[in-house]
Amino acid sequence: MKRTANRHSLRSAFISDLHLGSRGCRADRLLDFLNHIDVEQLFLVGDIVDIWSLKRSSYWPASHEAVLNKLLRMAGKGRRLVLVPGNHDSDLRAFASQRLGNIEVHRTYTHRTAEGRKLLLIHGDEFDGALQCHPLLEPFGSQVYDFTIALNHRIDRLRASMGYPYWSLAGYLKQKASRAMQYVHAFEKAVVTEARTRRVDGVVCGHIHRAALGEIDGVLYGNDGDWVETCSAIVERNDGSLRLWHWPGQGVPLADTAALPAVGMVA
Repeated sequence: MKRTANRHSLRSAFISDLHLGSRGCRADRLLDFLNHIDVEQLFLVGDIVDIWSLKRSSYWPASHEAVLNKLLRMAGKGRRLVLVPGNHDSDLRAFASQRLGNIEVHRTYTHRTAEGRKLLLIHGDEFDGALQCHPLLEPFGSQVYDFTIALNHRIDRLRASMGYPYWSLAGYLKQKASRAMQYVHAFEKAVVTEARTRRVDGVVCGHIHRAALGEIDGVLYGNDGDWVETCSAIVERNDGSLRLWHWPGQGVPLADTAALPAVGMVA
């Protein structure tokens, strides 16, 4: 197989909310990302295969199969793959502390960076019941959300044809919805509190489809976003430093953002 140019050498990468099996998944960009990284460890932080969506309709195009095959090949070639299931693939939580082929499955996981920082990996749906407002996507309604994502993809293709960068309509609407933002802030606080309780240095999660990397009350908070709206990942360089990448395709991240003094600045 011909080696892809412009590959990025990484110690670790963290991705979640791929939603393979749903019509919103940006499998094209996800496969481009996977084809352009040389990574020692890949952490899948939940909602990898959207079992909920597959139970409603058997949508599984060739692009989704290509992503799944790519992940399996990576695991078979000595890359370490760790899966922390989310709510949309919660059936896989039954395999926690076991292996599915070459993939480790954990309910939660603690990763130590090359710098020695301990990071809790957790999807984030665990906190929904404790929060005072509905999950981020519920205020829109599932049908409205699906329509928004479909429209977002059309807008993205038009912008790309005109040479403009990616822009998330869904993210913009959520940013304008005060109820959604209340949930975001409550979610971040709950996740950071859990990290502090477990005496780790930081946390990497997903679930709310809002990428961020920064500190909250002295705790590193990382949300690796999703591959429906933001097409984003958190990566660990070989020196242990963390970056937030948005991935427009063509092998180069749109942004290479280091940890910020405070989160909430990355949509």
